Amino acid sequence: MTAAADPSPSALPMHERIRQEIEGRILAGDLRPGERIPSELELMAHYGCARMTVNKALSRLAASGLLDRRKRAGTFVARPRTVSMVLDIPDLAQEVQGRGQAYGFRLLSRSLGDTASDAEAAAELGPVGPILRLSGLHLADGAPLALEERVINLALVPGMAEVDFTTDPPGGWLLRHIPWTEAENRIGAVSASRDQARALGVAAGAACLVVARHTWRGADSVTFVRQTFVAGAYELVARFGPTR
Repeated sequence: MTAAADPSPSALPMHERIRQEIEGRILAGDLRPGERIPSELELMAHYGCARMTVNKALSRLAASGLLDRRKRAGTFVARPRTVSMVLDIPDLAQEVQGRGQAYGFRLLSRSLGDTASDAEAAAELGPVGPILRLSGLHLADGAPLALEERVINLALVPGMAEVDFTTDPPGGWLLRHIPWTEAENRIGAVSASRDQARALGVAAGAACLVVARHTWRGADSVTFVRQTFVAGAYELVARFGPTR
């Protein structure tokens, strides 16, 4: 059976067209986290539609976590929600520089694929379709800090396959460009495999800290990353108090 073609923009209800166009601008990075989007009146004039139509589109975007609607202030692209997490999503470059060290990133490999033929990626992200796999090494003062293995859902991150990550780490790029609504951290320890030991400059079988992180936008996976740290080179700190 031949799959039905996606409806053309002109065939969509106006509220869905508005929703898709604003979502596309956010995911493409044209609208950044914290940036104010056009007002309802401006959108009504641009699309030639009623306020109820615009409101329906914005409400759906807010419900999916992409927009933050503030009474009397306007509507803004949502910032990643980190305050509700015991452990947030760190930017390793900022953390390394914050402790007075020089940060570096070395891209080790990159490849395009699809979860239909990559069982490991399908287990990590679900059956999302096209993916980008990246492997890289985070450095502190020139010494290996962490080996990063990441898989990204390209359907949610348009254009990321063309971004040059030879020096700019993908995690920092995602934090700056792509909004997310939920994240899960898993922390454990492993004995370094031969490949991990070679990359990190440690002995095979050496103990390493592992942080595995999955982020979502609504019900859709954005990225899954596994970072393997040299033992003693990194620590995770969470400070919190009783809820009221």
